[in-house]
Amino acid sequence: MLRLFAVLLTIGVILFAGWLTLRRDDIPFGKLETLYANVDSRYLSLGDNQQIHFRDTGPRNAPVIVLVHGFAASLHTWEPWVADLKRDYRVVSIDLPGHGLSTCLDNETIGPDQFVDVIDRLVRTLNIERFTLAGNSMGGSAAWHYALTHPQRLEALVLVNAAGWPREGDEPDSRPAVFRILEIGLARRVIRDLDLTNMIRSGLERSFADPSFVTQDMVDRYASFSRAPCHRDALLQLTGGRSNRQVASDELLSSIQVPTLVMHGDQDNVIPHSAGAKFAAAIPGAEYILYEGVGHLPQEEIAARSAADLRAFLNRARAPREDVSLAQ
Repeated sequence: MLRLFAVLLTIGVILFAGWLTLRRDDIPFGKLETLYANVDSRYLSLGDNQQIHFRDTGPRNAPVIVLVHGFAASLHTWEPWVADLKRDYRVVSIDLPGHGLSTCLDNETIGPDQFVDVIDRLVRTLNIERFTLAGNSMGGSAAWHYALTHPQRLEALVLVNAAGWPREGDEPDSRPAVFRILEIGLARRVIRDLDLTNMIRSGLERSFADPSFVTQDMVDRYASFSRAPCHRDALLQLTGGRSNRQVASDELLSSIQVPTLVMHGDQDNVIPHSAGAKFAAAIPGAEYILYEGVGHLPQEEIAARSAADLRAFLNRARAPREDVSLAQ
């Protein structure tokens, strides 16, 4: 018994020492801003040292597109689209609360409702009355929630590998391991303060059909933002299933009447492409593009093609109104 105790104690000491070795402190926002803010960075102050980071580029009098990223990502995921679209559109990209260079708000209520509120407060502050809203993954969930609550403000809706449709029991779970690990309560507590760079790299590589898109700079950016003050708690709250969520359904989405484009990669390991087909079928008149050989992030993996498809869709969506105005 004494020998067993000694062995267990030794193992415990080794594990604790390993935990201390891998433990990482928060990175102050000031340091993160020197690395990841740019000349287009702006901040919406929400009081009590709370702020939302966003970028606002393109002609002021052009049609507006608002871009919302997914879980653990940041507005950087949209930079390939921004570079293309800002020639002809006013493009606003947002770091959601607990992501990128945005602070956390109330982590107990983090989720779609909070994200919808932030999007709406930002566009109202910028005096944007109507706009196209595009969201990827978790940002796609925020986008269709916004369409349900503020339909009068949207000119069009774009869902890019959007989240929110419940996984069916017979669908295989092909998500990166980091998502499944973070759903385990004990695992979340153990790894909260650890260096997750290797898990982040693996998760990103599984998010692209072509893992060569994952660069060291990308991995470093994701890892750094996860260590911003309070961000780890925000991400763990989202993966813990305690956030305020409403799942998608045919009945719920049938009330969306704005022109809608659904994009999805057929090699998405995070959200099965069957979800994209369900969104398109549920939203009246929605257009659906399924990209062969593309993963979870079409806005990065096939940036030029997906941006061109978006432009073509927006031209079609605007044409009826323009034709009516000309006829009058």
